[in-house]
Amino acid sequence: MSRPVVVPVPRRAALALAIAALTSSPWALAQQAQQSSAQKPAAKPAAPAAAAAPVAWPTKPVRIIVGFPAGSSPDLTARTIAEPLSKALGQPVIVENKVGAGGNIGADAVAKARDDHTIGLMINGNMTIAKMLNPAVPYDPIKDLAPLSLIGTSPLVLTAPVSQPGVPATADAREFFVAARNGGDKWSYGTPGVGTVGHIGTELLKSRSNINPVHVPYPGYPQVATAMLGGQLQMALLPPALAQAQVKAGKLRAIGVTSSGRSPLVPDVPSLAEAGITNYNLEIWNAFAAPATMPKPIQAKVAALISEIARSPDVRSKLFQQGWQVVGTSPEGLANRIKADTNLLGGVIAMRGIKAE
Repeated sequence: MSRPVVVPVPRRAALALAIAALTSSPWALAQQAQQSSAQKPAAKPAAPAAAAAPVAWPTKPVRIIVGFPAGSSPDLTARTIAEPLSKALGQPVIVENKVGAGGNIGADAVAKARDDHTIGLMINGNMTIAKMLNPAVPYDPIKDLAPLSLIGTSPLVLTAPVSQPGVPATADAREFFVAARNGGDKWSYGTPGVGTVGHIGTELLKSRSNINPVHVPYPGYPQVATAMLGGQLQMALLPPALAQAQVKAGKLRAIGVTSSGRSPLVPDVPSLAEAGITNYNLEIWNAFAAPATMPKPIQAKVAALISEIARSPDVRSKLFQQGWQVVGTSPEGLANRIKADTNLLGGVIAMRGIKAE
Protein backbone atom coordinates (compact mmCIF):
# COMPACT_ATOMS: atom_id res chain seq x y z
CA MET A 1 0.00 0.00 0.00
CA SER A 2 1.55 3.21 -1.10
CA ARG A 3 1.76 6.24 1.23
CA PRO A 4 0.45 9.68 0.23
CA VAL A 5 3.08 11.88 -1.13
CA VAL A 6 3.75 14.94 1.06
CA VAL A 7 5.11 17.82 -0.89
CA PRO A 8 7.18 20.10 1.32
CA VAL A 9 6.01 23.72 1.31
CA PRO A 10 8.44 26.53 1.76
CA ARG A 11 8.01 28.54 5.00
CA ARG A 12 6.89 31.80 3.27
CA ALA A 13 4.33 29.94 1.17
CA ALA A 14 2.96 28.15 4.23
CA LEU A 15 2.54 31.46 6.05
CA ALA A 16 0.66 32.95 3.10
CA LEU A 17 -1.70 29.97 2.99
CA ALA A 18 -2.43 30.30 6.72
CA ILE A 19 -3.24 33.98 6.40
CA ALA A 20 -5.53 33.29 3.45
CA ALA A 21 -7.40 30.62 5.41
CA LEU A 22 -7.77 32.90 8.42
CA THR A 23 -9.11 35.86 6.48
CA SER A 24 -11.70 33.73 4.75
CA SER A 25 -13.33 32.65 8.05
CA PRO A 26 -16.77 34.03 8.95
CA TRP A 27 -15.34 35.89 11.97
CA ALA A 28 -12.75 37.64 9.82
CA LEU A 29 -15.29 38.54 7.18
CA ALA A 30 -17.48 40.11 9.83
CA GLN A 31 -14.55 42.09 11.19
CA GLN A 32 -13.68 43.31 7.72
CA ALA A 33 -17.27 44.36 7.14
CA GLN A 34 -17.32 46.39 10.34
CA GLN A 35 -14.02 48.10 9.45
CA SER A 36 -15.23 48.83 5.95
CA SER A 37 -18.47 50.23 7.29
CA ALA A 38 -16.62 52.43 9.78
CA GLN A 39 -14.46 53.87 7.03
CA LYS A 40 -17.43 54.74 4.80
CA PRO A 41 -19.35 57.98 5.47
CA ALA A 42 -22.57 57.49 7.41
CA ALA A 43 -25.58 57.01 5.20
CA LYS A 44 -27.97 59.94 5.11
CA PRO A 45 -31.27 59.30 6.91
CA ALA A 46 -34.23 58.77 4.66
CA ALA A 47 -36.06 62.00 3.92
CA PRO A 48 -39.33 62.24 5.86
CA ALA A 49 -42.51 61.78 3.91
CA ALA A 50 -43.76 65.09 2.63
CA ALA A 51 -46.41 66.60 4.92
CA ALA A 52 -49.86 66.31 3.51
CA ALA A 53 -51.05 69.54 2.02
CA PRO A 54 -53.82 71.16 4.08
CA VAL A 55 -57.29 70.31 2.91
CA ALA A 56 -59.03 73.23 1.23
CA TRP A 57 -61.72 74.71 3.47
CA PRO A 58 -64.52 75.46 3.11
CA THR A 59 -65.62 73.00 0.45
CA LYS A 60 -69.33 73.75 0.80
CA PRO A 61 -71.63 76.36 2.36
CA VAL A 62 -70.99 77.27 6.00
CA ARG A 63 -73.85 77.31 8.52
CA ILE A 64 -74.22 79.77 11.39
CA ILE A 65 -76.72 78.34 13.88
CA VAL A 66 -78.56 80.85 16.06
CA GLY A 67 -80.68 79.66 18.98
CA PHE A 68 -83.05 82.63 18.79
CA PRO A 69 -85.74 83.82 16.36
CA ALA A 70 -85.19 85.82 13.20
CA GLY A 71 -84.97 89.51 14.05
CA SER A 72 -83.61 88.90 17.56
CA SER A 73 -80.37 90.54 18.63
CA PRO A 74 -78.25 87.37 18.19
CA ASP A 75 -79.84 86.79 14.77
CA LEU A 76 -79.04 90.34 13.63
CA THR A 77 -75.42 89.96 14.74
CA ALA A 78 -75.07 86.65 12.90
CA ARG A 79 -76.49 88.11 9.68
CA THR A 80 -74.26 91.18 9.95
CA ILE A 81 -71.20 88.93 10.05
CA ALA A 82 -72.48 86.38 7.51
CA GLU A 83 -72.25 88.52 4.36
CA PRO A 84 -68.60 89.65 4.68
CA LEU A 85 -67.65 86.17 5.93
CA SER A 86 -69.14 84.66 2.78
CA LYS A 87 -67.06 87.00 0.63
CA ALA A 88 -63.90 86.13 2.56
CA LEU A 89 -64.49 82.37 2.29
CA GLY A 90 -65.79 82.25 -1.27
CA GLN A 91 -68.75 80.13 -0.14
CA PRO A 92 -72.33 80.91 0.91
CA VAL A 93 -72.80 81.46 4.65
CA ILE A 94 -76.30 80.49 5.76
CA VAL A 95 -77.90 81.60 9.04
CA GLU A 96 -80.13 78.88 10.46
CA ASN A 97 -82.42 79.54 13.45
CA LYS A 98 -82.91 76.67 15.90
CA VAL A 99 -85.06 78.30 18.55
CA GLY A 100 -85.80 77.27 22.12
CA ALA A 101 -84.61 76.77 25.69
CA GLY A 102 -82.96 80.18 25.88
CA GLY A 103 -80.66 79.41 22.97
CA ASN A 104 -79.55 76.02 24.30
CA ILE A 105 -81.22 74.06 21.49
CA GLY A 106 -79.11 75.94 18.97
CA ALA A 107 -75.99 75.59 21.11
CA ASP A 108 -76.55 71.84 21.36
CA ALA A 109 -76.90 71.61 17.57
CA VAL A 110 -73.53 73.35 17.19
CA ALA A 111 -71.89 71.10 19.77
CA LYS A 112 -73.07 67.96 17.94
CA ALA A 113 -72.28 69.12 14.37
CA ARG A 114 -69.68 66.94 12.65
CA ASP A 115 -69.51 68.39 9.14
CA ASP A 116 -66.68 70.87 9.95
CA HIS A 117 -68.79 73.57 8.28
CA THR A 118 -71.03 74.57 11.21
CA ILE A 119 -70.47 77.34 13.77
CA GLY A 120 -72.84 79.16 16.11
CA LEU A 121 -73.63 82.65 17.40
CA MET A 122 -74.54 82.47 21.09
CA ILE A 123 -75.20 84.61 24.14
CA ASN A 124 -73.10 84.34 27.27
CA GLY A 125 -75.50 82.05 29.15
CA ASN A 126 -75.16 79.36 26.47
CA MET A 127 -71.38 79.31 26.86
CA THR A 128 -71.05 79.68 30.63
CA ILE A 129 -73.76 78.67 33.08
CA ALA A 130 -76.18 76.58 31.01
CA LYS A 131 -75.24 73.30 32.69
CA MET A 132 -75.11 74.86 36.17
CA LEU A 133 -78.67 76.07 35.84
CA ASN A 134 -79.99 72.82 34.43
CA PRO A 135 -77.94 69.59 34.60
CA ALA A 136 -80.26 68.11 31.96
CA VAL A 137 -78.86 70.44 29.28
CA PRO A 138 -77.52 67.94 26.70
CA TYR A 139 -74.20 69.65 25.99
CA ASP A 140 -71.31 70.82 28.15
CA PRO A 141 -70.32 74.41 27.27
CA ILE A 142 -66.71 73.88 28.35
CA LYS A 143 -66.09 70.45 26.80
CA ASP A 144 -68.28 70.53 23.68
CA LEU A 145 -67.79 74.07 22.35
CA ALA A 146 -64.61 75.69 21.05
CA PRO A 147 -64.43 79.49 21.58
CA LEU A 148 -63.83 81.48 18.38
CA SER A 149 -64.38 85.19 19.08
CA LEU A 150 -66.17 87.45 21.55
CA ILE A 151 -68.05 89.81 19.23
CA GLY A 152 -69.76 92.44 21.36
CA THR A 153 -70.53 93.38 24.93
CA SER A 154 -73.19 95.55 26.49
CA PRO A 155 -74.13 96.58 30.01
CA LEU A 156 -77.71 96.42 31.14
CA VAL A 157 -79.48 99.55 32.36
CA LEU A 158 -81.21 99.58 35.73
CA THR A 159 -84.55 101.15 34.82
CA ALA A 160 -87.59 102.22 36.84
CA PRO A 161 -90.95 103.92 36.28
CA VAL A 162 -90.84 107.71 36.05
CA SER A 163 -93.16 108.03 39.03
CA GLN A 164 -93.73 105.49 41.77
CA PRO A 165 -94.71 105.60 45.44
CA GLY A 166 -91.85 106.23 47.82
CA VAL A 167 -89.49 107.57 45.17
CA PRO A 168 -89.19 111.35 44.77
CA ALA A 169 -89.63 112.58 41.20
CA THR A 170 -86.19 114.20 41.35
CA ALA A 171 -84.48 111.21 43.01
CA ASP A 172 -80.96 110.40 41.87
CA ALA A 173 -79.47 106.92 41.91
CA ARG A 174 -78.46 107.03 45.59
CA GLU A 175 -81.93 108.18 46.62
CA PHE A 176 -83.46 105.47 44.48
CA PHE A 177 -81.54 102.76 46.34
CA VAL A 178 -82.62 104.23 49.68
CA ALA A 179 -86.24 103.92 48.51
CA ALA A 180 -85.60 100.38 47.29
CA ARG A 181 -84.18 99.37 50.69
CA ASN A 182 -87.21 100.85 52.38
CA GLY A 183 -89.49 98.99 49.98
CA GLY A 184 -87.99 95.61 50.90
CA ASP A 185 -89.89 92.64 49.44
CA LYS A 186 -92.89 94.86 48.63
CA TRP A 187 -90.93 95.83 45.53
CA SER A 188 -90.56 93.53 42.54
CA TYR A 189 -88.31 93.33 39.52
CA GLY A 190 -88.86 91.70 36.14
CA THR A 191 -86.64 89.63 33.84
CA PRO A 192 -87.00 87.55 30.67
CA GLY A 193 -86.93 84.39 32.79
CA VAL A 194 -85.27 82.33 35.50
CA GLY A 195 -81.53 81.95 34.98
CA THR A 196 -81.19 84.80 32.49
CA VAL A 197 -78.42 87.34 32.94
CA GLY A 198 -81.05 89.89 33.99
CA HIS A 199 -82.19 87.54 36.75
CA ILE A 200 -78.75 86.52 38.00
CA GLY A 201 -77.46 90.08 37.63
CA THR A 202 -80.26 91.51 39.77
CA GLU A 203 -79.70 88.87 42.43
CA LEU A 204 -76.05 89.93 42.45
CA LEU A 205 -77.14 93.56 42.70
CA LYS A 206 -79.34 92.68 45.68
CA SER A 207 -76.35 91.25 47.52
CA ARG A 208 -74.20 94.30 46.70
CA SER A 209 -76.80 96.96 47.58
CA ASN A 210 -78.84 95.43 50.41
CA ILE A 211 -82.14 95.64 48.55
CA ASN A 212 -84.69 92.81 48.40
CA PRO A 213 -87.20 93.07 45.51
CA VAL A 214 -89.07 89.90 44.48
CA HIS A 215 -88.36 88.31 41.11
CA VAL A 216 -91.15 88.16 38.51
CA PRO A 217 -90.24 86.37 35.23
CA TYR A 218 -91.75 87.38 31.87
CA PRO A 219 -91.45 85.92 28.34
CA GLY A 220 -89.08 88.69 27.19
CA TYR A 221 -87.69 92.18 27.75
CA PRO A 222 -90.55 93.98 25.91
CA GLN A 223 -93.06 92.45 28.33
CA VAL A 224 -90.88 93.53 31.26
CA ALA A 225 -90.87 97.13 30.01
CA THR A 226 -94.66 97.02 29.53
CA ALA A 227 -95.14 95.75 33.09
CA MET A 228 -93.04 98.63 34.44
CA LEU A 229 -95.07 101.13 32.44
CA GLY A 230 -98.21 99.61 33.96
CA GLY A 231 -96.87 99.89 37.51
CA GLN A 232 -96.59 96.13 38.13
CA LEU A 233 -92.80 96.36 38.58
CA GLN A 234 -90.61 98.82 40.42
CA MET A 235 -87.33 98.09 38.61
CA ALA A 236 -85.63 95.97 35.96
CA LEU A 237 -82.34 95.56 34.10
CA LEU A 238 -83.00 96.27 30.42
CA PRO A 239 -80.77 96.25 27.31
CA PRO A 240 -79.56 99.79 26.45
CA ALA A 241 -81.51 100.17 23.20
CA LEU A 242 -84.84 99.28 24.81
CA ALA A 243 -84.12 101.32 27.92
CA GLN A 244 -83.04 104.39 25.95
CA ALA A 245 -86.15 104.31 23.77
CA GLN A 246 -88.41 104.38 26.83
CA VAL A 247 -86.30 106.96 28.63
CA LYS A 248 -86.28 109.31 25.64
CA ALA A 249 -90.06 108.91 25.40
CA GLY A 250 -90.31 110.03 29.03
CA LYS A 251 -91.90 106.75 30.14
CA LEU A 252 -89.07 105.25 32.21
CA ARG A 253 -86.06 106.58 34.11
CA ALA A 254 -82.50 105.25 33.84
CA ILE A 255 -80.87 104.70 37.24
CA GLY A 256 -77.47 103.41 36.15
CA VAL A 257 -75.56 101.01 33.91
CA THR A 258 -74.19 97.72 35.20
CA SER A 259 -70.68 98.08 33.73
CA SER A 260 -67.80 99.18 35.95
CA GLY A 261 -67.77 102.59 34.25
CA ARG A 262 -69.94 104.57 31.88
CA SER A 263 -70.70 102.90 28.56
CA PRO A 264 -70.38 104.54 25.12
CA LEU A 265 -73.70 102.88 24.31
CA VAL A 266 -75.44 105.08 26.91
CA PRO A 267 -72.88 107.77 27.74
CA ASP A 268 -75.34 109.99 29.63
CA VAL A 269 -76.27 107.27 32.15
CA PRO A 270 -74.02 106.98 35.22
CA SER A 271 -72.58 103.67 36.31
CA LEU A 272 -73.95 102.03 39.43
CA ALA A 273 -70.50 102.52 40.93
CA GLU A 274 -71.24 106.25 40.91
CA ALA A 275 -74.26 105.46 43.08
CA GLY A 276 -72.04 103.74 45.62
CA ILE A 277 -72.56 100.14 44.43
CA THR A 278 -69.05 98.70 44.64
CA ASN A 279 -67.58 95.48 43.23
CA TYR A 280 -70.33 95.18 40.63
CA ASN A 281 -69.72 94.70 36.91
CA LEU A 282 -72.20 92.89 34.70
CA GLU A 283 -72.44 92.72 30.91
CA ILE A 284 -74.31 90.69 28.38
CA TRP A 285 -72.36 89.52 25.33
CA ASN A 286 -72.52 87.45 22.19
CA ALA A 287 -69.85 85.29 20.64
CA PHE A 288 -69.07 82.74 17.97
CA ALA A 289 -68.24 79.15 18.85
CA ALA A 290 -67.51 75.95 16.93
CA PRO A 291 -67.90 72.28 17.77
CA ALA A 292 -64.92 71.16 19.85
CA THR A 293 -64.39 68.42 17.26
CA MET A 294 -63.72 70.89 14.44
CA PRO A 295 -60.03 70.61 13.40
CA LYS A 296 -57.85 73.23 15.08
CA PRO A 297 -56.54 74.75 11.80
CA ILE A 298 -60.11 75.38 10.66
CA GLN A 299 -61.04 76.86 14.04
CA ALA A 300 -58.06 79.20 13.82
CA LYS A 301 -58.89 80.28 10.27
CA VAL A 302 -62.55 81.08 10.85
CA ALA A 303 -61.82 82.73 14.23
CA ALA A 304 -59.29 85.09 12.67
CA LEU A 305 -61.68 86.02 9.87
CA ILE A 306 -64.64 86.64 12.18
CA SER A 307 -62.55 88.76 14.55
CA GLU A 308 -61.20 90.86 11.70
CA ILE A 309 -64.66 91.32 10.18
CA ALA A 310 -66.20 92.36 13.51
CA ARG A 311 -63.54 95.05 14.01
CA SER A 312 -63.84 96.46 10.48
CA PRO A 313 -65.29 100.00 10.48
CA ASP A 314 -68.47 99.15 8.57
CA VAL A 315 -69.41 96.11 10.66
CA ARG A 316 -68.36 97.82 13.89
CA SER A 317 -70.77 100.67 13.10
CA LYS A 318 -73.64 98.29 12.33
CA LEU A 319 -73.11 96.31 15.53
CA PHE A 320 -72.92 99.52 17.58
CA GLN A 321 -76.29 100.57 16.18
CA GLN A 322 -77.62 97.17 17.27
CA GLY A 323 -76.50 97.90 20.83
CA TRP A 324 -73.08 96.24 20.97
CA GLN A 325 -69.69 97.60 21.87
CA VAL A 326 -67.47 95.60 19.52
CA VAL A 327 -64.59 93.56 20.92
CA GLY A 328 -63.63 90.97 18.27
CA THR A 329 -61.27 88.90 20.43
CA SER A 330 -59.07 85.91 19.74
CA PRO A 331 -60.24 82.45 20.90
CA GLU A 332 -58.05 82.88 23.98
CA GLY A 333 -59.69 86.20 24.80
CA LEU A 334 -63.14 84.63 24.63
CA ALA A 335 -61.98 81.65 26.72
CA ASN A 336 -60.80 84.04 29.43
CA ARG A 337 -64.14 85.86 29.43
CA ILE A 338 -66.01 82.54 29.66
CA LYS A 339 -63.94 81.53 32.68
CA ALA A 340 -64.44 84.86 34.46
CA ASP A 341 -68.21 84.98 33.87
CA THR A 342 -68.67 81.33 34.77
CA ASN A 343 -67.04 82.01 38.12
CA LEU A 344 -69.00 85.22 38.74
CA LEU A 345 -72.45 84.04 37.67
CA GLY A 346 -71.89 80.52 38.96
CA GLY A 347 -71.20 81.97 42.39
CA VAL A 348 -74.55 83.80 42.37
CA ILE A 349 -76.35 80.64 41.20
CA ALA A 350 -74.88 78.67 44.08
CA MET A 351 -75.49 81.43 46.64
CA ARG A 352 -79.14 81.96 45.65
CA GLY A 353 -79.92 78.34 44.72
CA ILE A 354 -81.13 79.35 41.26
CA LYS A 355 -82.40 76.56 39.02
CA ALA A 356 -83.85 76.86 35.53
CA GLU A 357 -87.52 75.92 35.29
